[in-house]
Amino acid sequence: MRTFDFAPLHRATVGFDQIADMMDRVMSSEAQQPTYPPYNIEKTADDAYRISVAVAGFSAEDLSVEVKENALVVAARKADETEERKFLHRGIATRAFERRFALADHVYVTGASHSDGMLHIDLKREVPEALKPRRVAIASDTADNNVVEASVDQNAVN
Repeated sequence: MRTFDFAPLHRATVGFDQIADMMDRVMSSEAQQPTYPPYNIEKTADDAYRISVAVAGFSAEDLSVEVKENALVVAARKADETEERKFLHRGIATRAFERRFALADHVYVTGASHSDGMLHIDLKREVPEALKPRRVAIASDTADNNVVEASVDQNAVN
């Protein structure tokens, strides 16, 4: 795998820290990202998203969903089983996990639900009114321009 050093980008730019950090995070964590548990990310509306995580074997009490510093952290820790069970085959993994999702600016978690072995987390992007594009009216000032017309002094030209 090829690695890139983004240190020169940090030294040569001002105000692009988030982009450089995001590129650094993507390039460094791609190989380290675990594949358990599987998840889907879907777009449910123009500014709405849903993350669905397969959490078979976990109850709602075993799961936690937190938002910390523009990151969504989904974690699960199975409570210690008091009864001793003897498995002939164990194909359903119920090991503890922590999965992180980076959230873009102005993306908020609106709710979470757990049903049928799936954890659904709903997100919404709410751009503040001040950051939304707005149309600026163009004034037409054709009636009285207050233009000073220059007059040529004939004596100065000759």
